[in-house]
Amino acid sequence: MSMQTTETRAANEPVLQVENLQTAFFTDKEVIRAVDGISFDIDEGETVGIVGESGSGKSVTARSIMGLVDSPGRILDGSSIKFNGEELVGKSERDYRKLRGSGIAMIFQDPLTSLNPVYTVGNQIKEALRLHQGLTGQAATQKAIELLEDVSIPDARRRVSEYPHQFSGGMRQRAVIAMALACDPELLICDEPTTALDVTIQAQILELLQDIQDERGLSIMFITHDMGVIAEIADRVNVMYAGEMIEKAPVRELFDNPKHPYTEGLLQSIPGMHPGEERLRTIEGDVPTPNEPAEYCRFAPRCPKAFDACDAVHPVNVNVGRESTEHTAACLLYPEDMSREDAVETHRARDATAELTDPTEGDE
Repeated sequence: MSMQTTETRAANEPVLQVENLQTAFFTDKEVIRAVDGISFDIDEGETVGIVGESGSGKSVTARSIMGLVDSPGRILDGSSIKFNGEELVGKSERDYRKLRGSGIAMIFQDPLTSLNPVYTVGNQIKEALRLHQGLTGQAATQKAIELLEDVSIPDARRRVSEYPHQFSGGMRQRAVIAMALACDPELLICDEPTTALDVTIQAQILELLQDIQDERGLSIMFITHDMGVIAEIADRVNVMYAGEMIEKAPVRELFDNPKHPYTEGLLQSIPGMHPGEERLRTIEGDVPTPNEPAEYCRFAPRCPKAFDACDAVHPVNVNVGRESTEHTAACLLYPEDMSREDAVETHRARDATAELTDPTEGDE
């Protein structure tokens, strides 16, 4: 596979471009539209956050990009994932193996899923170096030690010979980051990498990622349900709900001027936002399983601002930014400068012209 490098990528072209991504799981009982027509991009050296509750489709988005969607799931026709301008959808598993690590690397929530307990941490890093950089022997050992030092693991020369169980949770996550860096990727996908860590260690890992990004010019896709983490690390934010992107904005604008009622609810639920209140604020209800076409607003049953049309018209992303055209929301309350009736008709007309693949088409 002749994957484009940074040098051959067109000027101003994003490192990652996702267009109309649809990933569905076909079970005996239903079709689950886990990712349902999302689009976003990530520029060189940028951190883009993907936020939402469990079940929103964040991790399936990451696995789709990495080519790790297992049966009965599949990426549907009409989806596009471009890395350095080259289309990934339809690539063979062999081609994807060349891409994983050397082009795009992924860090998971639980580092134990990425570390083999029967091999030393050093051996696992050296295997990545052998596969992606051709290093073996003493050169690989020395590089593994340097990588552990790069992620601030003390006494790296000794710890390179230790096993995962001899590392604390925070150190294991640092070791996984070192493994990812061994492949010298351009894009790092972080799937809730700090969720299982205490607050102090979480802050250290976030600082480490930002330092590495500054040094290497990495692009980062950061998945989390924690809006506080997003405020610290992201440049732009995509809010997901039930398989769809329902709000997109630069991080500061999202926090200062959230537009979608779901985003407002997420921000209101951040601990410490309302000092003096005895209970944390929550969003009532649960994220629905997206098992039918989006012909209405999937958030409507939980939305404090819902009105009749929300049950009959599917909202599309429209510009809602005061100063930025990068701020959009999929909500019938917008555009704000229109009457409610005209805003609803705008969404109805745009949704009718959208060419979305039917996940059940051609399925037997």
